Amino acid sequence: MIGLWDTTGNEVVKALAAERRSAGGVASGLALTLIAVVDEKRVREAEAAATIAAAAHPCRLLIVVRSDVESQRSRLDAEIVVGGRLGPAEAAVLRMYGRLALHAESVVMPLLAPDVPVVTWWHSEPPAQIANDFLGVVADRRITDSAQAPDPVEALRERARDYAPGDTDLTWTRITLWRTLVASAFDTTMEQVVGATIVAPEKDPTAALMGGWLGARLGITPVLESTDEFPRMRSVELQCANGDCIKVTRDENTALFSRTGQADREMPLVRRPVGDELAEELRRLDPDQVYSSALGSLAGMPHLESRAAQRVHVWKDPAVVR
Repeated sequence: MIGLWDTTGNEVVKALAAERRSAGGVASGLALTLIAVVDEKRVREAEAAATIAAAAHPCRLLIVVRSDVESQRSRLDAEIVVGGRLGPAEAAVLRMYGRLALHAESVVMPLLAPDVPVVTWWHSEPPAQIANDFLGVVADRRITDSAQAPDPVEALRERARDYAPGDTDLTWTRITLWRTLVASAFDTTMEQVVGATIVAPEKDPTAALMGGWLGARLGITPVLESTDEFPRMRSVELQCANGDCIKVTRDENTALFSRTGQADREMPLVRRPVGDELAEELRRLDPDQVYSSALGSLAGMPHLESRAAQRVHVWKDPAVVR
Protein backbone atom coordinates (compact mmCIF):
# COMPACT_ATOMS: atom_id res chain seq x y z
CA MET A 1 0.00 0.00 0.00
CA ILE A 2 1.15 3.53 -0.79
CA GLY A 3 -0.17 6.45 1.26
CA LEU A 4 -0.13 9.96 -0.17
CA TRP A 5 -1.15 12.88 2.03
CA ASP A 6 -1.96 16.37 0.77
CA THR A 7 -1.08 15.26 -2.73
CA THR A 8 -2.17 15.93 -6.32
CA GLY A 9 -4.03 13.93 -8.92
CA ASN A 10 -0.86 13.65 -10.99
CA GLU A 11 1.00 12.05 -8.09
CA VAL A 12 -1.82 9.56 -7.59
CA VAL A 13 -1.62 8.51 -11.26
CA LYS A 14 2.13 7.97 -10.93
CA ALA A 15 1.78 6.03 -7.67
CA LEU A 16 -0.89 3.73 -9.10
CA ALA A 17 1.27 2.96 -12.14
CA ALA A 18 4.30 2.28 -9.93
CA GLU A 19 2.37 0.03 -7.55
CA ARG A 20 0.83 -1.89 -10.45
CA ARG A 21 4.26 -2.55 -11.95
CA SER A 22 5.59 -3.60 -8.55
CA ALA A 23 2.70 -6.01 -7.95
CA GLY A 24 2.76 -7.37 -11.49
CA GLY A 25 -0.71 -6.02 -12.34
CA VAL A 26 -1.75 -5.83 -15.98
CA ALA A 27 -4.21 -3.08 -16.89
CA SER A 28 -5.48 -5.01 -19.95
CA GLY A 29 -6.78 -7.74 -17.61
CA LEU A 30 -9.30 -5.42 -15.98
CA ALA A 31 -12.98 -5.91 -16.80
CA LEU A 32 -14.14 -2.44 -15.76
CA THR A 33 -13.56 0.63 -13.62
CA LEU A 34 -15.75 0.75 -10.52
CA ILE A 35 -16.20 4.19 -8.94
CA ALA A 36 -17.61 3.92 -5.41
CA VAL A 37 -18.97 7.12 -3.85
CA VAL A 38 -19.08 6.64 -0.07
CA ASP A 39 -19.09 8.45 3.25
CA GLU A 40 -15.97 8.21 5.41
CA LYS A 41 -17.64 5.94 7.96
CA ARG A 42 -18.55 3.41 5.25
CA VAL A 43 -15.23 3.11 3.43
CA ARG A 44 -14.41 -0.28 4.95
CA GLU A 45 -17.87 -1.58 4.05
CA ALA A 46 -17.35 -0.48 0.45
CA GLU A 47 -13.91 -2.10 0.36
CA ALA A 48 -15.31 -5.38 1.69
CA ALA A 49 -18.12 -5.40 -0.88
CA ALA A 50 -15.79 -4.46 -3.74
CA THR A 51 -13.39 -7.25 -2.75
CA ILE A 52 -16.16 -9.82 -3.20
CA ALA A 53 -17.26 -8.26 -6.51
CA ALA A 54 -13.66 -8.03 -7.79
CA ALA A 55 -13.22 -11.79 -7.33
CA ALA A 56 -15.71 -12.24 -10.19
CA HIS A 57 -14.96 -9.01 -12.07
CA PRO A 58 -11.31 -7.84 -11.82
CA CYS A 59 -11.54 -4.08 -11.76
CA ARG A 60 -9.89 -0.80 -10.99
CA LEU A 61 -11.65 0.45 -7.88
CA LEU A 62 -11.77 4.19 -7.20
CA ILE A 63 -13.34 4.99 -3.82
CA VAL A 64 -14.32 8.65 -3.64
CA VAL A 65 -14.83 10.14 -0.18
CA ARG A 66 -16.05 13.75 -0.17
CA SER A 67 -15.61 15.72 3.05
CA ASP A 68 -16.19 19.26 4.29
CA VAL A 69 -17.10 20.82 0.92
CA GLU A 70 -17.48 24.25 2.55
CA SER A 71 -13.84 24.37 3.64
CA GLN A 72 -11.79 27.10 1.96
CA ARG A 73 -8.75 24.82 1.73
CA SER A 74 -8.80 21.94 -0.74
CA ARG A 75 -6.80 18.81 -0.05
CA LEU A 76 -6.43 15.33 -1.51
CA ASP A 77 -5.29 12.29 0.49
CA ALA A 78 -4.96 8.93 -1.25
CA GLU A 79 -4.25 5.28 -0.52
CA ILE A 80 -3.10 3.04 -3.39
CA VAL A 81 -3.61 -0.71 -3.06
CA VAL A 82 -2.93 -3.29 -5.78
CA GLY A 83 -3.93 -6.80 -4.72
CA GLY A 84 -3.44 -7.34 -1.01
CA ARG A 85 -6.52 -6.88 1.14
CA LEU A 86 -8.72 -6.02 -1.86
CA GLY A 87 -8.05 -9.18 -3.88
CA PRO A 88 -7.65 -8.90 -7.68
CA ALA A 89 -8.39 -5.19 -7.78
CA GLU A 90 -6.32 -2.09 -8.37
CA ALA A 91 -7.67 0.39 -5.86
CA ALA A 92 -7.30 4.02 -4.94
CA VAL A 93 -9.10 5.47 -1.93
CA LEU A 94 -9.41 9.19 -2.66
CA ARG A 95 -10.33 11.47 0.24
CA MET A 96 -11.20 14.93 -1.05
CA TYR A 97 -11.65 17.96 1.18
CA GLY A 98 -12.96 21.43 0.49
CA ARG A 99 -13.97 22.62 -2.95
CA LEU A 100 -11.98 19.82 -4.59
CA ALA A 101 -14.71 17.43 -3.46
CA LEU A 102 -17.14 19.24 -5.80
CA HIS A 103 -14.84 18.54 -8.74
CA ALA A 104 -13.91 14.92 -8.01
CA GLU A 105 -13.85 14.18 -11.74
CA SER A 106 -10.63 16.21 -12.09
CA VAL A 107 -8.89 13.52 -10.02
CA VAL A 108 -10.90 10.49 -11.11
CA MET A 109 -10.90 10.87 -14.91
CA PRO A 110 -7.13 10.33 -15.39
CA LEU A 111 -7.38 7.18 -13.23
CA LEU A 112 -10.02 5.38 -15.34
CA ALA A 113 -8.71 2.12 -16.79
CA PRO A 114 -8.39 2.41 -20.58
CA ASP A 115 -10.90 0.80 -22.97
CA VAL A 116 -13.20 -0.72 -20.34
CA PRO A 117 -16.70 0.25 -19.13
CA VAL A 118 -17.20 2.55 -16.16
CA VAL A 119 -19.66 1.75 -13.36
CA THR A 120 -20.51 4.25 -10.61
CA TRP A 121 -21.92 2.89 -7.35
CA TRP A 122 -23.27 5.10 -4.54
CA HIS A 123 -22.81 3.25 -1.24
CA SER A 124 -24.75 6.00 0.50
CA GLU A 125 -28.06 7.79 0.20
CA PRO A 126 -28.70 8.01 -3.56
CA PRO A 127 -28.54 11.43 -5.21
CA ALA A 128 -31.80 13.15 -6.09
CA GLN A 129 -30.51 13.73 -9.62
CA ILE A 130 -27.66 11.67 -11.00
CA ALA A 131 -27.00 14.37 -13.61
CA ASN A 132 -25.79 16.63 -10.77
CA ASP A 133 -22.83 14.28 -10.23
CA PHE A 134 -20.32 14.08 -13.07
CA LEU A 135 -19.19 10.69 -11.74
CA GLY A 136 -22.64 9.38 -12.62
CA VAL A 137 -22.80 11.08 -16.01
CA VAL A 138 -19.50 9.55 -17.15
CA ALA A 139 -20.58 6.00 -16.22
CA ASP A 140 -22.01 3.30 -18.49
CA ARG A 141 -23.92 1.82 -15.55
CA ARG A 142 -25.09 3.55 -12.36
CA ILE A 143 -25.91 1.59 -9.20
CA THR A 144 -27.83 3.19 -6.34
CA ASP A 145 -29.26 1.74 -3.12
CA SER A 146 -32.63 3.24 -2.25
CA ALA A 147 -32.73 1.25 0.99
CA GLN A 148 -30.24 3.75 2.44
CA ALA A 149 -32.61 6.70 1.98
CA PRO A 150 -34.83 7.94 4.87
CA ASP A 151 -37.92 6.94 2.84
CA PRO A 152 -36.81 4.02 0.61
CA VAL A 153 -40.07 3.71 -1.33
CA GLU A 154 -40.11 7.42 -2.17
CA ALA A 155 -36.45 7.10 -3.16
CA LEU A 156 -37.45 4.45 -5.70
CA ARG A 157 -40.03 6.82 -7.16
CA GLU A 158 -37.27 9.44 -7.36
CA ARG A 159 -35.18 6.91 -9.27
CA ALA A 160 -38.06 6.54 -11.75
CA ARG A 161 -38.38 10.30 -12.22
CA ASP A 162 -34.62 10.55 -12.78
CA TYR A 163 -34.24 7.29 -14.73
CA ALA A 164 -32.02 6.84 -17.77
CA PRO A 165 -31.15 3.49 -19.40
CA GLY A 166 -28.15 2.09 -17.54
CA ASP A 167 -29.49 2.91 -14.07
CA THR A 168 -30.18 0.15 -11.56
CA ASP A 169 -30.70 -0.19 -7.82
CA LEU A 170 -29.55 -2.83 -5.34
CA THR A 171 -33.16 -3.10 -4.15
CA TRP A 172 -33.82 -4.81 -7.48
CA THR A 173 -30.92 -7.20 -6.93
CA ARG A 174 -32.26 -8.17 -3.50
CA ILE A 175 -35.42 -9.64 -5.00
CA THR A 176 -33.63 -11.77 -7.61
CA LEU A 177 -34.21 -14.96 -5.60
CA TRP A 178 -37.83 -13.97 -4.90
CA ARG A 179 -38.44 -13.41 -8.61
CA THR A 180 -36.80 -16.74 -9.46
CA LEU A 181 -39.06 -18.63 -7.06
CA VAL A 182 -42.23 -16.90 -8.25
CA ALA A 183 -41.34 -17.35 -11.93
CA SER A 184 -40.59 -21.05 -11.39
CA ALA A 185 -44.26 -21.60 -10.54
CA PHE A 186 -45.10 -21.09 -14.21
CA ASP A 187 -42.82 -23.86 -15.44
CA THR A 188 -45.73 -26.28 -15.09
CA THR A 189 -48.83 -24.12 -15.52
CA MET A 190 -50.33 -21.68 -18.00
CA GLU A 191 -53.07 -20.41 -15.69
CA GLN A 192 -53.74 -16.68 -15.77
CA VAL A 193 -52.92 -14.75 -12.61
CA VAL A 194 -55.75 -12.43 -11.61
CA GLY A 195 -54.44 -11.06 -8.30
CA ALA A 196 -51.45 -10.85 -5.96
CA THR A 197 -50.90 -10.03 -2.30
CA ILE A 198 -47.58 -8.99 -0.81
CA VAL A 199 -47.11 -9.03 2.98
CA ALA A 200 -44.33 -6.65 4.05
CA PRO A 201 -43.56 -3.54 6.12
CA GLU A 202 -45.11 -0.42 4.62
CA LYS A 203 -41.77 1.16 3.66
CA ASP A 204 -40.01 -1.98 2.46
CA PRO A 205 -38.53 -1.04 -0.96
CA THR A 206 -38.13 -4.68 -2.01
CA ALA A 207 -41.87 -5.22 -1.60
CA ALA A 208 -42.65 -2.06 -3.57
CA LEU A 209 -40.39 -3.14 -6.42
CA MET A 210 -41.74 -6.70 -6.31
CA GLY A 211 -45.21 -5.21 -6.73
CA GLY A 212 -43.95 -3.18 -9.69
CA TRP A 213 -42.45 -6.28 -11.29
CA LEU A 214 -45.64 -8.34 -10.87
CA GLY A 215 -47.69 -5.45 -12.22
CA ALA A 216 -45.46 -5.01 -15.27
CA ARG A 217 -45.21 -8.71 -16.11
CA LEU A 218 -48.73 -9.87 -15.29
CA GLY A 219 -50.83 -6.77 -15.91
CA ILE A 220 -52.32 -6.79 -12.41
CA THR A 221 -52.33 -4.42 -9.43
CA PRO A 222 -50.81 -6.25 -6.43
CA VAL A 223 -52.19 -5.54 -2.96
CA LEU A 224 -49.68 -4.63 -0.24
CA GLU A 225 -50.65 -5.98 3.17
CA SER A 226 -48.70 -3.95 5.70
CA THR A 227 -47.17 -5.71 8.71
CA ASP A 228 -44.93 -4.68 11.60
CA GLU A 229 -44.19 -8.24 12.66
CA PHE A 230 -41.37 -8.78 10.17
CA PRO A 231 -38.43 -6.51 9.26
CA ARG A 232 -38.72 -7.12 5.50
CA MET A 233 -40.92 -8.75 2.86
CA ARG A 234 -42.63 -11.80 4.37
CA SER A 235 -44.65 -13.39 1.56
CA VAL A 236 -45.90 -13.14 -2.01
CA GLU A 237 -49.19 -14.82 -2.94
CA LEU A 238 -50.65 -15.16 -6.45
CA GLN A 239 -54.31 -15.95 -7.14
CA CYS A 240 -55.05 -17.75 -10.42
CA ALA A 241 -58.20 -17.62 -12.55
CA ASN A 242 -59.00 -21.30 -11.82
CA GLY A 243 -58.91 -20.69 -8.05
CA ASP A 244 -55.40 -22.03 -7.47
CA CYS A 245 -53.12 -20.19 -5.06
CA ILE A 246 -49.31 -19.95 -5.30
CA LYS A 247 -47.48 -18.61 -2.25
CA VAL A 248 -43.84 -18.02 -1.27
CA THR A 249 -43.25 -17.35 2.44
CA ARG A 250 -39.87 -16.36 3.87
CA ASP A 251 -38.63 -17.95 7.08
CA GLU A 252 -35.09 -16.87 8.02
CA ASN A 253 -32.86 -18.18 5.18
CA THR A 254 -35.45 -20.44 3.57
CA ALA A 255 -38.75 -20.01 1.78
CA LEU A 256 -41.82 -22.23 1.91
CA PHE A 257 -43.21 -22.69 -1.60
CA SER A 258 -46.85 -23.77 -1.50
CA ARG A 259 -49.31 -24.36 -4.32
CA THR A 260 -52.88 -25.65 -4.44
CA GLY A 261 -52.96 -29.42 -4.98
CA GLN A 262 -49.22 -29.93 -4.48
CA ALA A 263 -46.99 -30.73 -1.52
CA ASP A 264 -45.19 -27.80 0.09
CA ARG A 265 -41.50 -27.39 -0.73
CA GLU A 266 -38.73 -25.68 1.22
CA MET A 267 -36.36 -23.62 -0.93
CA PRO A 268 -33.23 -21.56 -0.08
CA LEU A 269 -33.79 -17.81 0.25
CA VAL A 270 -30.66 -16.40 1.86
CA ARG A 271 -29.90 -12.75 2.44
CA ARG A 272 -26.70 -12.07 0.51
CA PRO A 273 -23.90 -9.67 1.43
CA VAL A 274 -23.67 -6.39 -0.50
CA GLY A 275 -20.61 -7.70 -2.33
CA ASP A 276 -22.60 -10.55 -3.90
CA GLU A 277 -25.36 -8.12 -4.89
CA LEU A 278 -22.80 -5.80 -6.45
CA ALA A 279 -21.16 -8.69 -8.32
CA GLU A 280 -24.55 -9.66 -9.77
CA GLU A 281 -25.12 -6.16 -11.11
CA LEU A 282 -21.64 -6.04 -12.64
CA ARG A 283 -22.43 -9.11 -14.77
CA ARG A 284 -24.34 -6.98 -17.23
CA LEU A 285 -23.32 -3.60 -18.58
CA ASP A 286 -26.29 -3.04 -20.88
CA PRO A 287 -29.57 -1.42 -19.77
CA ASP A 288 -31.84 -3.70 -17.72
CA GLN A 289 -35.23 -3.37 -19.40
CA VAL A 290 -37.02 -5.68 -16.94
CA TYR A 291 -35.89 -3.43 -14.07
CA SER A 292 -37.02 -0.29 -15.91
CA SER A 293 -40.44 -1.84 -16.54
CA ALA A 294 -40.81 -2.79 -12.86
CA LEU A 295 -39.67 0.65 -11.70
CA GLY A 296 -42.01 2.36 -14.15
CA SER A 297 -44.94 0.24 -12.99
CA LEU A 298 -44.19 1.09 -9.36
CA ALA A 299 -44.06 4.83 -10.06
CA GLY A 300 -46.81 4.96 -12.69
CA MET A 301 -44.32 6.01 -15.37
CA PRO A 302 -44.39 3.54 -18.29
CA HIS A 303 -41.80 3.27 -21.08
CA LEU A 304 -38.80 4.39 -19.03
CA GLU A 305 -36.59 2.39 -21.39
CA SER A 306 -37.42 4.79 -24.24
CA ARG A 307 -35.66 7.70 -22.53
CA ALA A 308 -32.31 8.95 -23.81
CA ALA A 309 -29.42 6.89 -22.43
CA GLN A 310 -26.89 9.72 -22.52
CA ARG A 311 -26.94 12.08 -19.54
CA VAL A 312 -25.84 15.70 -19.63
CA HIS A 313 -24.06 17.05 -16.56
CA VAL A 314 -26.07 19.67 -14.67
CA TRP A 315 -23.82 21.59 -12.28
CA LYS A 316 -25.13 22.06 -8.76
CA ASP A 317 -23.14 23.47 -5.87
CA PRO A 318 -24.34 21.71 -2.68
CA ALA A 319 -22.63 24.35 -0.59
CA VAL A 320 -25.02 27.00 -1.93
CA VAL A 321 -28.47 27.02 -0.34
CA ARG A 322 -31.22 27.48 -2.89
